[in-house]
Amino acid sequence: MKKRYVVCLKGREREKLEELLGKGKARATEIRRANILLKADANGPGWTDARIAEAFGCSMQAVGNVRRRFVERGMEGAVKRKKQDYPSRQRILDGKGEARVLALACSKAPEGRTHWTLRMLADRAVELRIAERISYETVRRTLKKTR
Repeated sequence: MKKRYVVCLKGREREKLEELLGKGKARATEIRRANILLKADANGPGWTDARIAEAFGCSMQAVGNVRRRFVERGMEGAVKRKKQDYPSRQRILDGKGEARVLALACSKAPEGRTHWTLRMLADRAVELRIAERISYETVRRTLKKTR
């Protein structure tokens, strides 16, 4: 069966992959992907997908995905993780906002109270426009980070 995505490494690409393997300081997935590319190289060993999958303890689908990413994105795109196009969610508090919430928590409690509650801190943060909206759980996580 003819391969749809054929890996043909150039000399410098092969050197980079071997250097990555030689250092031993990369993530396990990066090392596995580098090994897959080296063995799938049409100019080198040219192993079959089944043989590569068996040798490195992964599925044939994983080998095919590495081949595809190499052809579509190049060597870096095949070995490294893809950066997120968009963050999963926007942060409610940046560093400055976290500092202001912490300062608020360290300030004197409102009249009639001995200490701040998380819900009171969240409400006051919205009043002071530290954040447009904030939950008490976000306040809790922020305060926990500082201990």
